Amino acid sequence: MGSIGLEEPRGVATPVTAEGRETASPCIFSRPWAAGEMAIVLSLAACACLLHLLVNIFAAGHYSLFRDELYYLACGEHLDWGYVDHAPLVALVASLSRSLFGPSLVALRLLPAFAGAAKILVTGWMVRELGGSRFAQLLAGVAVLLAPIYLVFDNLLTMNAFEPVFWMLGAAIVMRITRGGDARLWLLFGLVAGIGLLNKHSMLFFGSGVFAGLLFTPERRFLRSRWIWLGALVSFLVFLPNLIWEIRHQWPTIENLRNVRENIYAPVAPIEFILEQALLVLPLATPIWLAGLLYFLGTREGKPDRLLGWTYLVVLTEMLILRGKIYYLAPAYPMLFAAGAVCIEGRIRERSYLWKPALLVPLAVGGTVAAPLALPVLPVEATASYARFWRADAVKVESPDSGRLPQLFAEMFGWENLAATVARVYHSLSAADQAKCAILAKNFGEAGAVDFFGQRYGLPKAISGNNSYYLWGPRNYSGEVMISIGVPRRQLEALFGQVEQAATIVNRDAVPDEANLPVYICRLPKMPLREAWPKLKNYG
Repeated sequence: MGSIGLEEPRGVATPVTAEGRETASPCIFSRPWAAGEMAIVLSLAACACLLHLLVNIFAAGHYSLFRDELYYLACGEHLDWGYVDHAPLVALVASLSRSLFGPSLVALRLLPAFAGAAKILVTGWMVRELGGSRFAQLLAGVAVLLAPIYLVFDNLLTMNAFEPVFWMLGAAIVMRITRGGDARLWLLFGLVAGIGLLNKHSMLFFGSGVFAGLLFTPERRFLRSRWIWLGALVSFLVFLPNLIWEIRHQWPTIENLRNVRENIYAPVAPIEFILEQALLVLPLATPIWLAGLLYFLGTREGKPDRLLGWTYLVVLTEMLILRGKIYYLAPAYPMLFAAGAVCIEGRIRERSYLWKPALLVPLAVGGTVAAPLALPVLPVEATASYARFWRADAVKVESPDSGRLPQLFAEMFGWENLAATVARVYHSLSAADQAKCAILAKNFGEAGAVDFFGQRYGLPKAISGNNSYYLWGPRNYSGEVMISIGVPRRQLEALFGQVEQAATIVNRDAVPDEANLPVYICRLPKMPLREAWPKLKNYG
């Protein structure tokens, strides 16, 4: 019971004492993997890696790095326990990725591709725990592989690629515990949750959902166990350095969240939020995850894991109340796909063999149709036409206009051209001016572009008042000579006695805010740069 090599009845949980103690092995697998099932899961995970590798080999000739990727790479050069607008792990991942694999687009996106494979492996783990066989593994794995939101996540070097892995590792551990695993596994849950918090603070939502699920179900008995509270302590201790950083810096992340919610987020009505979940995970896959939710909440077989159904509902409620972006709930769907696939497999097991292709083929076709809206697999002109055909602009997570391309793709354009244009202005200066010239960018994307691409053009590192760049300060620049990118002229004239436009950065396919950027040369500062620095602060 509870160890590799021994079978136990499907869906039957081992009794646990009121204190949460039991004698089961702490192994996280309830039963061995059948060779055929393992082959399906590993094959789908390998497909995920190969898909993103091939996509990025193609994309490298047509697209560039995404705005946020440039920022995280810059953060990787300033490793710390916190950043204004994100948790610290992604900066470490960016630094390691660049050191291990190099600075190319393909290399920098390898770890997100591995995260995509990991999601499929964890989904397969949950299918196995729920008693599913080969078809359930295939159905759940294909649903996760082709979900548009995961195609997006796993193709960019951001914390979003890793967030579902931490959520679903937590869900899988909870599933093992409630189905007879050793209560000491709560320590592992705490470790996963703590690292998940260092990846993205939204892990708090998943943790609150699990806690509410415990309260709402008979699994509240685990709250009498010391192991769950020790697990919570482990999570807190892992997260503590980031919490201390937030306190020392006067909670910049909260200030940033408040600003972006007021100025950037696209408001979505609750019913729209719910309906657009189907677009994120593929409309044809929606019956699968709905079946999973019903399996958790309304079936005898799903009773041991009912708290996971409540977890989803609680997190959904939190997102509706807090007006979260529509993709904030995306990390929860692999567990619903796993449960839904097991439920469907059980219903069609004795029916015609035609049911299986009838479920899988439309899913594969739908995923293929949606893929060009999630991945840079088409040339630019074709992507613009395809997005117009499917009216991709109807689904927005941020209010600024993205131009003729969806924001996902528009944010991949113009960055090297920006650095090249700034370099021409910089190298037009005298050697004496170059030695004391700072490059001031309006936002972290522009600053990140200068920092990343500027190396090949001989540019110094950029400064900016936006988000974590503000905390890094004006470096050692005096401010006597400044090249400014995108900062409004009136703001510069309040700080400098001489402001002259030297160039315009033209980026046709970039977001409109980056399409026509003025480049100014500023001289005769009205105050020292360090004194002027607070006037440039922009957390948002």
